[in-house]
Amino acid sequence: MHWLSKKKYKIGLMIPTLLVYSIFIMLPIVVAVRYSFTKYSGIGQAKFIGLKNYVRLFQDEIFWISLKNTMVMFLLFPVYKINVFFGLRGKLALIFPYIATSISFNTLLLVGYLKSLPAEIDEAAIIDGCNIWDLMVRVILPMTKPVIATVVIFNVLYIWNEFPFASVMLRDVSDYTLSMGASFFKGTYTVDYGGIVASSVMIIIPELIFYGIFQKNIVEGMTAGAVKG
Repeated sequence: MHWLSKKKYKIGLMIPTLLVYSIFIMLPIVVAVRYSFTKYSGIGQAKFIGLKNYVRLFQDEIFWISLKNTMVMFLLFPVYKINVFFGLRGKLALIFPYIATSISFNTLLLVGYLKSLPAEIDEAAIIDGCNIWDLMVRVILPMTKPVIATVVIFNVLYIWNEFPFASVMLRDVSDYTLSMGASFFKGTYTVDYGGIVASSVMIIIPELIFYGIFQKNIVEGMTAGAVKG
């Protein structure tokens, strides 16, 4: 009974404390929300204008650009700190991020395809005397050529177009990747739109040619393993 009364006493003290704490936390938020529906310049009384401030905010291009940049930095900051911890600079700073961002998609494709291969093929190869190494190299690997080609193609296109990691990790102009070439045509006060468009076209054309040549492999690799049997 003594323990129960002591517990009730603690709860009785905690509830008022939490209420006071909640008021101090919520009061600024409530005031901020209230003033977000008003027009107030710091002088005079605030005038209620409804949702006009939010409409103006959502129509402002700078807001969406800032939101996008914040999300990018939120995702890239841990990677940047890891590179700083290991002392990775320049091109080496891009290797691990590229591997980490590609490995999940590559694994998904490979595992899905390997699961679709008939188990009878493995059993027949083992009966014929194949060991594990021969089974992997001479039997399974030749059958996985379509999905391996797809993985290689997607990774080449990803690295060719990748910009966020390169823009954060690379500081020396000599290490810049192709996707950052457009930044050379943008100065502090001037923008060479013709140069930016020309560099973008030079990035897109090889990509279209590459995709046109290997599109058959991409389709085969993506559809392989979709239907088992």
